[in-house]
Amino acid sequence: MTTIWLRDEDKEFEKRTPLTPENAKKLLDAGYKVIVEKSNDRIFPIQEYEKLGCEIKESHAWIEEATVSDDVFILGLKELKETDTFPLKHNHIYFAHIYKGQNGAEKVFHRYSEGQGTLFDLEFLLNEDKRRVAAFGYWAGYVGAALSVENFFSESPAPLRHYSSKDEWLKVINEKRQGKRNPCTFIIGALGRCGSGARELLDDLELESVNWDVDETKKGGPFEEIINADIFINTVLMTTKIPPFLDKSLMERNQKLSYICDVSCDPNSDLNPIPIYDVHTTWDKPLHRIESSIDHECNIIAIDNLPSALPKESSIDYSNQLIPHLLELKNAKNYFTWSHAKEIFETKKSANK
Repeated sequence: MTTIWLRDEDKEFEKRTPLTPENAKKLLDAGYKVIVEKSNDRIFPIQEYEKLGCEIKESHAWIEEATVSDDVFILGLKELKETDTFPLKHNHIYFAHIYKGQNGAEKVFHRYSEGQGTLFDLEFLLNEDKRRVAAFGYWAGYVGAALSVENFFSESPAPLRHYSSKDEWLKVINEKRQGKRNPCTFIIGALGRCGSGARELLDDLELESVNWDVDETKKGGPFEEIINADIFINTVLMTTKIPPFLDKSLMERNQKLSYICDVSCDPNSDLNPIPIYDVHTTWDKPLHRIESSIDHECNIIAIDNLPSALPKESSIDYSNQLIPHLLELKNAKNYFTWSHAKEIFETKKSANK
């Protein structure tokens, strides 16, 4: 029987899940075995899975208890714990962030090589048109824009936290904006999923933005127009190297730009289109001051799990996108999305030997 084992997450502040109870039920009805690990953080209580007929296990039980088999898949969301070194023997489905030369990638590939396991990276699940089948992009853009605008209106740095709904967060932002001028916001990638989320947040707050996409950026950066805004939101995740949108020499002339939100958040990649920083920021300390003109402060937001601030809405959306493909795992060898993801993994692993 094909088994999908939903593991607990290792990443701090991560409440999202790629499998909601509603979609776990669809898998059960289709003849899959669904195992769900207990979690102190997952947005959906374990009881909601248990009452549907899912088998319940303790957190991280997959490491010792999951059968190593072609028809057993360990499903997660974010990276495995960096400090673990044991060989990875299972089929894993999650966002690994190791295909673009990120720090620590070589170590993860080594673990897969040692254990002969397989990674089906969620970022590289594609259809036959080579488009992603599921993404958190919309909610990453929405949350990134919300955090940027909230900080613009705040007297002191505003940390990122979990909200029960976007309406709860909008209320917080509207309270802070009283008596303040509205920001000028500049978005690159405005027509994509991520950019549409950023624009939706601004629409919800009745704020205007300058919206750029492929046509406006094809001439190549850096772009002087960015430093004429108060907030710059980058929603483009690069797959090829291009001239940067911003560079340090442009920032030396900056007199207005106060907040940059790099939603794509790939600071350690050679493909980073904003090569003016090299650190991730955190929920507790979301702002990192970057080099700018001497008399003007500019901070960057670079958090790699932004959608978790709205865990219920983002999980439901993502799980609904993913479930049609999870339902094809019985036929993974012949289903393009899964077979292609495995090919990508094998190619990347060979290149990292």
